[in-house]
Amino acid sequence: MNKNQEIFSHRETGPNLSVQRSSGAEVFPYWSFTKTVVAICALKIVELGKLDLDEHLADHDFSLRQLLNHTAGLPDYYSLPGYRKAVANDEEPWPAEHLFNATMAQGSLFTPGEGWAYSNLGYMLARDLIEDVAGSSFSNLVSEMICDPLGLDSIELATARKHLSRVHWDGAKRYHPGWVYHGCLTGTAADAARLLHALFTGRLLNAVTLEQMLIRHPLGGAIEGRPWTKCGYASGLMSGRCGRV
Repeated sequence: MNKNQEIFSHRETGPNLSVQRSSGAEVFPYWSFTKTVVAICALKIVELGKLDLDEHLADHDFSLRQLLNHTAGLPDYYSLPGYRKAVANDEEPWPAEHLFNATMAQGSLFTPGEGWAYSNLGYMLARDLIEDVAGSSFSNLVSEMICDPLGLDSIELATARKHLSRVHWDGAKRYHPGWVYHGCLTGTAADAARLLHALFTGRLLNAVTLEQMLIRHPLGGAIEGRPWTKCGYASGLMSGRCGRV
């Protein structure tokens, strides 16, 4: 993106490491980039004084910040063999309560704040929390807090298989987005870039809140299967070094 907020590069890399030219109009599943959006919505609610980042949540021994930076000690539902099998078999998503109970049957991984473990379940709880506190659906919050003010017309919340049938990602077209319990947004790569540009230039959060969002939990060196050689996880944001970058 240049200084006029124009997207100057449209390229994508697939699993075969090929590079294809993109028109910029293609819609992609945002997968875990949706976590960044959950975190932004949560922090905007913090700015409104309706949530506190560091107080323990009701009936829990962890805070909102610990949910957002994966230090709450919660297990991950992806580790459940039954979950992976059901997804592979194109089954319908489980009820959220069943998924929560099955995941938590594994037990907490560590005392909140004393470790780090990536947890999709934690972001499901974060989404539930902001919907309850705001009295609005996640989809509406994304529209009202982010997309409408920024004019991001392509971003939508996928809730059924048909919503992924239009994406520029063959492997996702039969996938049920309900298996992503914190939500799976879709949109263009350009709108994802515009969203991040707005975040880092102070158009979505005030300076104090953005500073809090960017506080990283250091993860050390390389992570198997990931591109980073040194990284940390903030609130909905992974950052670090990828080779020389």
